[in-house]
Amino acid sequence: MTRGPLHMIGNAHIDAVWLWQWQEGYQEVRATFRSALDRMQEYPDYVFTADSVAYFSWIAEHDPDLFERVRKRVAEGRFEIVGGWWVEPDCNLPGGEAFVRHALYSQRWLAEHLGVIATVGCNVDPFGHNATLPQLLSKSRLDSYAFLRPQAHERELPAQKFWWESADGSRVLAYRIPHEYCSPPGEVSGHVTKALQQLPMTTEPLMVFYGVGNHGGGPTIENIESIERLAQRDLFPAMFPSTMRRFFDEARAFDDIAVHTTELQPHAIGCYAAHSGIKRQNRLTEQQLMAAEKWSTIAGTLSGMPDATAELGHAWKQVLFNQFHDIAAGTAIEPAYDDARDQLGEAKAIAARLANRSIQSIARQIDVPAEEQMVPVAVFNPHPWPVTATVELELGYPSVLRGAIDVREGLSGALLAMQEIRSAATAHGRRRVAFVAALPALGYQLYTLRPGGSAYDLGAVRRDDLVLDNGVVRAAVSRRTGWLKSLRAGDGPELLPKRKQQVPHAQVIDDDTDTWSHGVRSLWNTIDAFEVTSVRRVADGPVRQVVRVESAYGRSTLVEEYVLDAGADAVEVRVTVDWREQLKTLKLCFPFAVEDSVATHEIPYGHLVREQNREEVPSHAWVDVSGAGGGVALLNDGKYSFAVDGSVPGRPVLAMTCVRSPVYAWHDPRVLSDAEDYEYLDQGVQRFRYRLQPHAGDWREAEVVRAAALLNQPVTPLIECFHDGPLPEQQSFLSTSSDQVIFSVLKHHEDGSGAVVLRGYETAGRAAEVAVDLSYLGVQFAAVFRPGEIKTFLVSADGAVEEVDLLEWDPAQPPPLTAQGTV
Repeated sequence: MTRGPLHMIGNAHIDAVWLWQWQEGYQEVRATFRSALDRMQEYPDYVFTADSVAYFSWIAEHDPDLFERVRKRVAEGRFEIVGGWWVEPDCNLPGGEAFVRHALYSQRWLAEHLGVIATVGCNVDPFGHNATLPQLLSKSRLDSYAFLRPQAHERELPAQKFWWESADGSRVLAYRIPHEYCSPPGEVSGHVTKALQQLPMTTEPLMVFYGVGNHGGGPTIENIESIERLAQRDLFPAMFPSTMRRFFDEARAFDDIAVHTTELQPHAIGCYAAHSGIKRQNRLTEQQLMAAEKWSTIAGTLSGMPDATAELGHAWKQVLFNQFHDIAAGTAIEPAYDDARDQLGEAKAIAARLANRSIQSIARQIDVPAEEQMVPVAVFNPHPWPVTATVELELGYPSVLRGAIDVREGLSGALLAMQEIRSAATAHGRRRVAFVAALPALGYQLYTLRPGGSAYDLGAVRRDDLVLDNGVVRAAVSRRTGWLKSLRAGDGPELLPKRKQQVPHAQVIDDDTDTWSHGVRSLWNTIDAFEVTSVRRVADGPVRQVVRVESAYGRSTLVEEYVLDAGADAVEVRVTVDWREQLKTLKLCFPFAVEDSVATHEIPYGHLVREQNREEVPSHAWVDVSGAGGGVALLNDGKYSFAVDGSVPGRPVLAMTCVRSPVYAWHDPRVLSDAEDYEYLDQGVQRFRYRLQPHAGDWREAEVVRAAALLNQPVTPLIECFHDGPLPEQQSFLSTSSDQVIFSVLKHHEDGSGAVVLRGYETAGRAAEVAVDLSYLGVQFAAVFRPGEIKTFLVSADGAVEEVDLLEWDPAQPPPLTAQGTV
């Protein structure tokens, strides 16, 4: 049987950061591109393929002569650009909006500087691929996708080539490349043979990658010449230098292509938890940038603040670069994370500065009449739905508020309860207070503080029991275990199992796998558990109740403060871990009493029901376990590694992997030696929060998606002063009619026209109609969403609304390319 033809894709996979820092990666890009261009002069049929637009921007910024050579070869079609993203990111951990920005900034950069865009997605090195990617790719003008992992021994797929489909029905033609994305520097017969052993016997087109990679390099002279020799031998299929675009064009011409409708997992499951610091900073920075964009966009209209699109774009690119798969996955060398800290720190600083400037420019326009001994506070809600949230506020020098305080909604509205809580400062003259604020959709509410005290409480402990009850949620902490012994939503059923059916909460896992956890699917070999050293009630009051649990294992300590606020539908747990263990993992485990349980996990701009088989899976801000009598959602602000054990009917256990401590950048088959010293991940103190939200019904009825969004993008209080202004004491700028559709993005259009971009996604897996009110622009419109669909709308300066793709272009029109490209 004649096989093939075989499209040979010359490439050089470049890890910008891995066993080296970014400065070395920067140089390897230049050396690799120069080598590829030299080979083109020597071999007229040779074609080179590259992805990662950040690399092209590096060349443009420091070697314009080389960039001009690249531009000419791109125009000839011999330097093929694929991927269309800033880097090859980890394809599980970035948020949905981050994936959008990979394409948005990259495709527009290519169109402007090189006169092309990518049409083939390419992520050959990342460690698994989330189920929303087909939609994110197709709406970014990428109609095909090449990947390597999971490999054939890790996940059976319907075929080498298949339609990959998202929940909304979007499709891309996907291809799992065989064997490897790079080859040895010499002749390639062995490499091609191993690839053919993994490929089907077919006359349809096949594709094999070759070229020296990881640290760059690309196809060598011997690589290229050996392909010419192999092409003359009848043992091998017809083979020739080709492009990925040509391969996919030929491959899609055949009928009966299989369809795959879920994620591409697993590979390297330890990457979901390795290096807690980079993962939490990624989450924080993404969320802070999205909030800053909303407020700076609104302030542009209300306050005349300058368009911050360029500044935000720079910050986003810092985030995107540090989502590179070996950085975000936690598998790079230790010094690389000093660089990541600094780069993400810059992005967070930009977000904080823009958000503060924008919020203060809005707040100064609120009409606040002068009143002796009154302190005004404006609280800003970044979400386009009404929010009730506990506000924490530091008060101090100078202040007219020296005793008990009354807080009212607006200038003269209802008197609210206020409670004193622990201050961030240990000094005279500072204190911290908390009250519950009811806020309008994406807007603000003014509150006023005055001397008084009829509803002020010092928060002192009044009793010694360990029950937390606000009438909405009831929880009880066990003195013996330090974990909850009861959890209910109102007067609903008990959602925790009986004492004899409980499992240890803070489990210590024996984990001798490498940094990636190669070769395993589960990290749940429990060898011990933290032991409780102290359980005590530390706060009581009308606003907040707190129970503090301290425990220890080996040289490590764990503090969990169980916090229940007035009106809250979830118990918040504030965690401080001081981890000093090596080659071990910490899992916080949550046993539930839920019949016929279903485990649903948040993924980027979507959700997925997964098996309850103890295997580690990548999830985002929430995981829910629900059944016939209700369930519990676990929300978090920076963890990504979870597992569910459903082996005991009616007693599922949800586990959140919080800490892993393998050696930095340790890759099998390297064996650790007792004679050497190593640096271990996640040593020292880390802090994070999670919430347990018990509920009747399922997670949709409980509005879990909104609850997780609020945890990760909290409200902002601002102490104000007296001034006249055109704005009232309460204002909403954006609201929507559907609780299924979340509009997560409000930003300026990238072209600087003054137009506004809105992006929303359907969260419940059901078709939805939504009415949108952009009240600050005087614009209203309606939209229909398919299940799981992401939509982007462009609101022009004249108020016209049109749907655009994720690149902010009209999807019915060709991309606006610069004819020859510019540097």
